[in-house]
Amino acid sequence: MTDYDVLRVFCGPSGGYGNELGVVREGSLMPGRDDRQALAAKLGFSETVFVDDPERGVIDIYTPASRLPFAGHPCVGTAWLLDVPELVTPAGEVGTRLDGEFTWIEARAEWAPPRTLRQYASAAEVDALEVPPPGEWIYAWAWEDEAAGRVRARAFPGRDDGIDEDEATGAAALLLTDRLGRALNITQGRGSQILTAPQPHGWVEVGGRVVLER
Repeated sequence: MTDYDVLRVFCGPSGGYGNELGVVREGSLMPGRDDRQALAAKLGFSETVFVDDPERGVIDIYTPASRLPFAGHPCVGTAWLLDVPELVTPAGEVGTRLDGEFTWIEARAEWAPPRTLRQYASAAEVDALEVPPPGEWIYAWAWEDEAAGRVRARAFPGRDDGIDEDEATGAAALLLTDRLGRALNITQGRGSQILTAPQPHGWVEVGGRVVLER
């Protein structure tokens, strides 16, 4: 088995929750896409990252079923792990910065895979949702406090790959921030926290806490 780290990304204020991420630091040991896809499926995390060049921050991202040109929580987690000024993804160069307990990335909404952003009337409605059938990637959200920019969200990938609900989803948070045009403080899943802020010229910052699990 190839060595890999396990991080939790977008942890809550107490350091709990967050979305698990597998990171293979020596991606050169497994260069083939088929082998990478097979390992990502075997590990079963919502995403697994292969680091192809740790100094330049060149990375390759996989779900259990497919390769992604960009994804939010893998970029935040890998930025924290590598401590580099940028990450190079197939979608483009992702700026990174560390600010106290938060790690931030800067990316563009058009890099994110398509998501259905579905607004509900209250956080209680979002909490009560059942997992929908596979087929559509749904980001269910509602205002907890609209004036303060506080959002309650849950994410349902709909891929039928064993990930029924995504605990914390940076790309969907990026899309929601781009649509609303304002900074957000998102509580997703069981208790993960995602911070976002729109930037000039179509960029969006996405930030959160990261811990090394093993």
